[in-house]
Amino acid sequence: MRFFCLSALARAALACGLFFGAAMGAGAQDEIERRVENLLGQMTLEEKIGQLNLISHGPPLRWEDIATGRTGALLNFNNAEDVARAQALARQSRLKIPPIFGLDVLHGFRTQFPLPLGEAAAFSPRLSRLASEWAAKEASHVGVQWTFAPMADLSRDSRWGRIVEGFGEDPHLGSVLTAARVEGFRKGGLATSTKHFAGYGAPQGGRDYDTTYIPPAEMYDIYLPPFRAAVKAGSASFMAAFNALNGMPSTANPWLLTEVLRDQWGFDGFVTSDWAGIHELIGHGIAADGAEAARKAILAGVDMDMMGQLYIKHLPDEVRSGRVPEAVVTEAARRVLRTKMRLGLFDRPDVDPSRVDSVFPSPESRAAAREVTRETLVLLQNRDNVLPVAPGIRSIAVVGPLADSPRDHLGPHAARGHDEDTVTILNGIRRRAQGAGIAVTHAPACDQFCRTTEQLPAAVAAAQAADLVVAVFGEPQELSGEAASRTRTTLNGKQVEVLEALAATGKPIALVLLGGRPLELGALADRIPSILMAWYPGTEGGTAVADVLFGDANPSAKLPLTWPRTAGQMPIYYNRLPTGRPTLANNRFTLGYIDEAVTPLYPFGWGLSYTSFAYRDAAIVTPRLSSGDTLEVSVTVTNTGSRDGQEVVQLYTRDPVASRSRPLRELKAFEKIALKAGEAKEVRLRVPVEELGFHLDDGTYVVEAGDIEVFVGGNSLAGSVGKAQITDTVRIPPSERRASLSPKRL
Repeated sequence: MRFFCLSALARAALACGLFFGAAMGAGAQDEIERRVENLLGQMTLEEKIGQLNLISHGPPLRWEDIATGRTGALLNFNNAEDVARAQALARQSRLKIPPIFGLDVLHGFRTQFPLPLGEAAAFSPRLSRLASEWAAKEASHVGVQWTFAPMADLSRDSRWGRIVEGFGEDPHLGSVLTAARVEGFRKGGLATSTKHFAGYGAPQGGRDYDTTYIPPAEMYDIYLPPFRAAVKAGSASFMAAFNALNGMPSTANPWLLTEVLRDQWGFDGFVTSDWAGIHELIGHGIAADGAEAARKAILAGVDMDMMGQLYIKHLPDEVRSGRVPEAVVTEAARRVLRTKMRLGLFDRPDVDPSRVDSVFPSPESRAAAREVTRETLVLLQNRDNVLPVAPGIRSIAVVGPLADSPRDHLGPHAARGHDEDTVTILNGIRRRAQGAGIAVTHAPACDQFCRTTEQLPAAVAAAQAADLVVAVFGEPQELSGEAASRTRTTLNGKQVEVLEALAATGKPIALVLLGGRPLELGALADRIPSILMAWYPGTEGGTAVADVLFGDANPSAKLPLTWPRTAGQMPIYYNRLPTGRPTLANNRFTLGYIDEAVTPLYPFGWGLSYTSFAYRDAAIVTPRLSSGDTLEVSVTVTNTGSRDGQEVVQLYTRDPVASRSRPLRELKAFEKIALKAGEAKEVRLRVPVEELGFHLDDGTYVVEAGDIEVFVGGNSLAGSVGKAQITDTVRIPPSERRASLSPKRL
């Protein structure tokens, strides 16, 4: 059975996979617009408002509301039987408009991939697309159509627990990976709701949900580019953020939702609130009651009310009283219906209720997860070449409670992930060691949160009896994610005590860290020779970690954010502005601290390999640039070690003299290359001149004439290449920036 059908032309477009945006072709889009207008002409005010009502599975959902057109979207439906039931009810409604089914599918559905922050460490849009595509394939199998992802929130403060859901601190990396995730989800069958629009990742004190203060120019330069990339990539919808931005809650912020998103960028999909976000306008202190909250939200540009029920309760009276023009409600319904049409929901068969997610993980999804995870593991340090496991090693002691904790491998927001599907690090090591004739013992040393050390003596004894110690510690998943802000980012409980005791044995130690953010290591960075950041590695985490520990795979990941020495340095980020008093070691009255170094423990873009890479013959191919030109930089990279490996070649620029103070360095391009041992390759990195500028507070984009310094290397401390010269100044008003949007093929 099908809903209200599209014509043969639109169905043909859908069959070609062109199911959202301009790539459908003008004819198909025109037909969709005609279909939408025809439908709107038949709808009552209440039916239009019903399309704006997003309700979760469970209370307060009333199933009969689906059949009467009072529910336009549903979330937390994660099984085919419930989806099919709701679809059948929608077909009983007067106009038979299908609901859209949404779910938080962030890093996998049943097969769990690394958390997005870990995925970002791969510096690979190909792998980001692959991971998102698999998540979408599995979720859409049971009828899910829409994901509340990707999270495009840039964050420079790892006290904020939700940093694990994003891509880190850099707007260029974030833009590339946000676009890749949108494309991957779409290819796998899910529409996206890019979140949280906008500035949510910069709360004061790192406190989740707290207010943010970000100057408009900084919003345009730093926090908005990943969202703009999502528009260009074809995100079907956006989600408004919980936070207040410069005193105005995002859920009632017309500058964000209308001026920037729609007028400047040309986005014509719909915007949903976050969970009860419209109701929270009362808590923000800008609405006295639910009616005022609903009025301010819809007038600002929020089309859909998630779990607030304020639109369905109050908008009829708000319209009839004249406080909200009916045209505003009609336009919101138009955006929702347009999106549903583009997604093909009116022409799509109901899901087969017998479908189950237990058909996953499949061998193919496991292989994909293993491939992605291997490239997300960051080798932070490796003194004395403790890793990979040396040929002479005959026994390994795996120490730590997280080594065999499946839930802590999956991390937060694991959708339908099952513990029993997960290969833990302990199991991964055991499987790999068995084939090599290596004995493996496991000693937890403490409980999951390391509250006591009663088991420490047994762990020390196991370490003393082994040739190598693999310690698996870090941040249990309950300490990461939403509502998991921390004032101390140290290893919780008595983990430091345990690791100090292991180090005192004199045995070679490789520390594998699980977690959703950089953790303060203190003296452990000096005591532990080898440290591997594994994030929350997912279903195949143990297999992938073992691949890297034993050298079957060479680590290639790079840090997508700056790793601080201590929480007192936060927020900390590589692309900061210069100061009139740059750091001088012998001058107290320059930039710095009196009790800690001003530098991070590990810089942005950092990550080691089991081989080494040399950069030579770096040159600026295009030393003089004018409008429309492209900065091109060439460099030869050589694998100077004895192992095959991958390197992320990174290009940074700096505008040293400008009308506004500009960052010391900005990542502008990167490329991940594979090199055989001894192999050399010339890499050419390109940056359009139009990406070498900055915004003014009014949204005008400026590329100023003058010198641009260029740096190329393997991290943000990359060496200088020289200077290019931009010969003329270009100013692009916000209205003209919209014209540069070129929706991707969908």
